[in-house]
Amino acid sequence: MRREIPLGITIFVGFLAIVSFFSPPLEGLGEDFTLFFDIIAVFAFFLGGGNLVRIHADKLIKRKTDWIYSIVTLVGFFGMLTAGLFKIGNPGDISTSVTAPGSLFSVVYYNFSLPLGSTMYALLAFYVASASYRAFRAKNREATVLLVAAFIILLGSTPFGTMLTSWIPHSFDILQIPNLAVWILSSPNLAGQRAIMIGIGLGVVSMSLRLILGIERTYLGDDRG
Repeated sequence: MRREIPLGITIFVGFLAIVSFFSPPLEGLGEDFTLFFDIIAVFAFFLGGGNLVRIHADKLIKRKTDWIYSIVTLVGFFGMLTAGLFKIGNPGDISTSVTAPGSLFSVVYYNFSLPLGSTMYALLAFYVASASYRAFRAKNREATVLLVAAFIILLGSTPFGTMLTSWIPHSFDILQIPNLAVWILSSPNLAGQRAIMIGIGLGVVSMSLRLILGIERTYLGDDRG
């Protein structure tokens, strides 16, 4: 029964979601179940936070490698959690938004978290450039096409690219680098993205049917017991 009950709930809710999507009279029922999904997602936040504390507390107690960073993580986590829950420094009462200007949560976010995120993205730019160099080497025909397309898009985003082909007459303005970059993004690139999205959609449908029909049971845990 420990496995049959969750499996039965999954099958029932899955079929109900499909029927409510294609049956207008049951559309409201499907929306009600969506609210239950949101409630379950809230518990996932508690689980994620508890797991974060457990991992870093264990690393701190056992003095594992780079344990000093666990202190920073735990202090930041509990600091932001306290500032958000108790709305410390909020200009109004407890009903005021946690992100109200002047609140401790807002001050810490805009003065610490946001600049740190920008710094991280700036550092990632060097890794992206290194990976692009390795990926765009013209080792074969496909890599050459990728290299040329990337070069055109990069040039099309700069004033130099506009100046380089500004002499081309308007009757052939598609050959101007900025326009050519827009065409690459809106035609070949978009076609590739749509093919990927179709593949993702088929994969989601396939996995959903496996879950609803009870074929996929890995979410139930080990088969033993």
